[in-house]
Amino acid sequence: MSNNLSPKERLAIGRAIMPAQDPEARSRNFSEVNLGLSLEQAVREARRCLDCKSRPCVGGCPVNVSIPEFVTALAEEDLPRAAAILRGDNALPAVCGRVCPQESQCEARCVRGARGESVAIGNLERFVADWAMAHADTLPEPPRPPASGKEVAVVGCGPAGLTAAGELARKGHAVTIFEALHDTGGVLRYGIPEFRLPKEIIDVEVSRLTGQGVEIECNVVIGKTLTLQQLREDFDAVFIGNGAGLPTMLGIGGENLKGVYAANEYLTRINLMGAGQSPDCPTPVIRGRRVAVIGAGNTAMDCVRTARRLGAERAMIVYRRSEAEMPARIEEIHHAKEEGVEFVMLTSPLEILGDDGGWAAALRCQKMQLGEPDDSGRRRPVPVAGEVFDLEADVVVNALGTRANPLLTATVPELELNSWGNIEAQEGGATSIPGVFAGGDIVRGGATVILAMGDGKRAAEAIHARLS
Repeated sequence: MSNNLSPKERLAIGRAIMPAQDPEARSRNFSEVNLGLSLEQAVREARRCLDCKSRPCVGGCPVNVSIPEFVTALAEEDLPRAAAILRGDNALPAVCGRVCPQESQCEARCVRGARGESVAIGNLERFVADWAMAHADTLPEPPRPPASGKEVAVVGCGPAGLTAAGELARKGHAVTIFEALHDTGGVLRYGIPEFRLPKEIIDVEVSRLTGQGVEIECNVVIGKTLTLQQLREDFDAVFIGNGAGLPTMLGIGGENLKGVYAANEYLTRINLMGAGQSPDCPTPVIRGRRVAVIGAGNTAMDCVRTARRLGAERAMIVYRRSEAEMPARIEEIHHAKEEGVEFVMLTSPLEILGDDGGWAAALRCQKMQLGEPDDSGRRRPVPVAGEVFDLEADVVVNALGTRANPLLTATVPELELNSWGNIEAQEGGATSIPGVFAGGDIVRGGATVILAMGDGKRAAEAIHARLS
């Protein structure tokens, strides 16, 4: 059945609501929160698309997915065609359908949004990607291109590296990914909890790339195990996408107390190593009764919602601005509230207080108020004189962001860096070293999965042009 509805009929269709686990139940388990649309819901949602000629949604997508085409195919219930279109543009569609901030990208530009709610592009992407994984045996494999005879090394098996590798493999180049950790996925695996992105999704997406000929070597630390110079000698081009895993410290007293974590350590212990999720897990993690997470981005939401699942009676977001300025996705904030997370707004940490045993006991805080806008356009938080209080907390998690780890860059003096220690790269990812490209958080600083993927895709195009 084709989507022959008139614009008026399409506008009359309400946006499909994503089914989800009950908040009380899910706050005690690590199973995925969102349950996915049914076929009927997905087709109905796809038929809300106005099929506009200007296609602004595509311009809002960092990897330029052919959104109108795959949505139209879904509206016509041609699932194989929808899957082929989506997979042709996006190396990790099932991942993007779950963790991309579509509300500020493709959906923010959707013409349908001017007359109500935008088309739920992210939910449709997830539906089509999940359908394709479930029907992988019936879908034809894309033809393998003739080998180019060129070899490319990719540093980092996160979203930037995986995307670059997939795009280069499609063009016939031999690709080897070098990953420092013992498993694949980078930040997708160690940084995003199971309840948002199940690990089996990562496994399937990665296996699809290895099926295209991409080789992956884990436990290889570039800068220690191998040098960048060795990669340059052995490969025709190198793409660096090793992320930004060094935490930004608070710079306040008490950071070295027991029970104080940086967000990436806290999440890595739990997500990558399974800490706290089974009684026989050898990796320890402290299960706090009162957990304070400092920050209000998506990583902070991941930490505080994880703390709830580990049994925290009070799981708190501590943020120096108001809720209107919080950078986390609206859906993540909504889910956190449903799960019983407390939001301590207009509050800035001054010091972490400890007990006689050296354990965190409280977070000393300064009450704030909003003043004039700063360079970011958000109103600047200003201390309220005399308003200092202590917030009981036996676990404190610093989720203020990350910066570039100098493990690789410090060994390559000719690699140009900016003042933050990130690699300087041009639009296509070219660095100051010929044949070496970079993208993702190692260039941008801490950013989103989809922006890293966009960098990987553009760099792959630039590398292919160089090798050709």
